[in-house]
Amino acid sequence: MYSIEVSSLSKSYGDTTAVDGIDLKVEKGKIFGFLGPNGAGKTTTMKMLTTLIPPSSGTMNILGIDGTKAPLEIRKKIGVVLQQPSYEPTLSVEKSLEKYGMMWNVDKKIRKIRVEELLVAFDLVDIRKKKNDDLSIGQRRRVQVAREFMHDMDLLFLDEPTVGLDPSARRGLLDFIKSKVKDGLTIFFTTHILEEAEYLCDDIAIINKGKIIAVDTPDELKNKFGREKTIKIHVSEQENISALLSAIPGCIIERDSGVMITVRSSQSEQVLQDVLKILASNGIAVEDLSVVPTSLEEIFLSVVKSSNA
Repeated sequence: MYSIEVSSLSKSYGDTTAVDGIDLKVEKGKIFGFLGPNGAGKTTTMKMLTTLIPPSSGTMNILGIDGTKAPLEIRKKIGVVLQQPSYEPTLSVEKSLEKYGMMWNVDKKIRKIRVEELLVAFDLVDIRKKKNDDLSIGQRRRVQVAREFMHDMDLLFLDEPTVGLDPSARRGLLDFIKSKVKDGLTIFFTTHILEEAEYLCDDIAIINKGKIIAVDTPDELKNKFGREKTIKIHVSEQENISALLSAIPGCIIERDSGVMITVRSSQSEQVLQDVLKILASNGIAVEDLSVVPTSLEEIFLSVVKSSNA
């Protein structure tokens, strides 16, 4: 079952096409990552999916509801945390959570329980009485995300939710999101931090220039586009290593400082054997060696670069 089904969805502004006929399916109870460079069409897509703006063409089914015919019905079932800061300056942290629960007509007893749960989950207990105006950017962001969980929802849209958070708070938020998905919540997630997407997402779509250029699981994206591996070798003395290794087939030398060399190859096992054989035959001692798989960030950059060519 799908929480989001989109077919040939487009959005144009005059002569400019922001989203160009995209197709998407997001399974219920999954975290779907939506990645792309600035200006790729991410924000426009999210605004259409959350019914903030209508599409120019195409079909959009959100939680079994036609997005063009019943936008208000969809809004009752979703949560949205946009990238732009949103907070009540004069309210305390706990009052902000309480107010948000009231806006969604959450029962008073349930509101009280959820406020306490979220204060703990988002590490807000010590600042519960502080006004939002007196909080740091990261603290305000935690409040902004936390308050969305005051109400029941079937689908949550998170647009760069960890902006301004330190590494500890970021990991805490990601783990909290994971726990909610176990209860059946579906999450549509955008981020510029590729490590977050790799850690969190079940499936990932990459958009560029308004078009979807890749959709798959993080592991499958690596299998498809990340065949190359990086080999880093540290030798004991200054040597002209590039000259020695230049004849190895499939060996791309990226950096050579004399004592440290970095090479790339899609046949890393064979290349590594050849490298070690040449170094040994020339009496060059290896101090340290590592083989690093292609990261999701490198794949993202490569896929986007290819689509721009």
